[in-house]
Amino acid sequence: MKNFNQSEGVETSCGFVGLVGKPNVGKSTLLNYLLGQKLSITSRKPQTTRRNLLGVETRGSKQAIYVDTPGLHRTSGKALNKYMVKDATSAVKDVDILCFLTDCRSVIEDEEWILGVMARPRVKRLAIISKIDLLRDKQLLLPKIKNLRETELFSDIFPVSALRKNGLSELRSKIFELLPNGTHLFPDDQITDKSERFLASEIVREKIMRQLGDEIPHCSTVIIEDFLREKKVVRIRAQIVVERDGQKRVVIGKSGDRLKKIGIEARKDLENLLNHQVMLHLWVKVKRGWTNNSLEMGQLGYD
Repeated sequence: MKNFNQSEGVETSCGFVGLVGKPNVGKSTLLNYLLGQKLSITSRKPQTTRRNLLGVETRGSKQAIYVDTPGLHRTSGKALNKYMVKDATSAVKDVDILCFLTDCRSVIEDEEWILGVMARPRVKRLAIISKIDLLRDKQLLLPKIKNLRETELFSDIFPVSALRKNGLSELRSKIFELLPNGTHLFPDDQITDKSERFLASEIVREKIMRQLGDEIPHCSTVIIEDFLREKKVVRIRAQIVVERDGQKRVVIGKSGDRLKKIGIEARKDLENLLNHQVMLHLWVKVKRGWTNNSLEMGQLGYD
């Protein structure tokens, strides 16, 4: 393995850090704030994250490779749900440090089966109580902390608010302290293993998640058909895939207004990401029942 930007005689650390928990507990938001920039898409809707995403943070001789995972949930019969849970549980087996995120307002009884998954691997484990800015009385955290301690799974428990940046420096320090010795796997200036095409598709999907109701976002995905870098502009053609004709009409909106709004918001984020002017062209295609068809999912990038 290539040894990136490391001086002779300096002991280096590098390890994978899994961020796991139920849907919508703030895993992607935490990752973005730890990295200091937006990498993982976010929304208030559960199951926004569909695939494991690596975020790399390098500080001197230490490199943490965070794995943002889909929310762990009881799988329904749909192939897409099974895919997401399989992706998340695979990360539990392969990381050096497991960070279990739990919403400050949730009850531990609803997460006992996830704690069972956490108990299997012999790895270092941290508990992170998220969204504490939503609690006016911080004394309400005490029963939650007590319950987590009683599991005897976690070496440390960190109440945090990513949005307010409360508790993040302490959490980061502990993670970097626990990293195993090893050579860095990524250059110091690289923050992810994903391509710009993948990140572009996720940005468009985020805008769909935020714009539309509860049903359509989970039946939609985005495929980048063309990604062409020119001297002054990046030209992107993206296909939004849904399952039914009625969903297509909703995504397009009256006289194309909804699709236009999705495009405008996505283009702004893409220009920030790529540091370039972007020409974005969107259109919508129906693939019936794709979320429950493994062959279709594979063709859409869910291998």
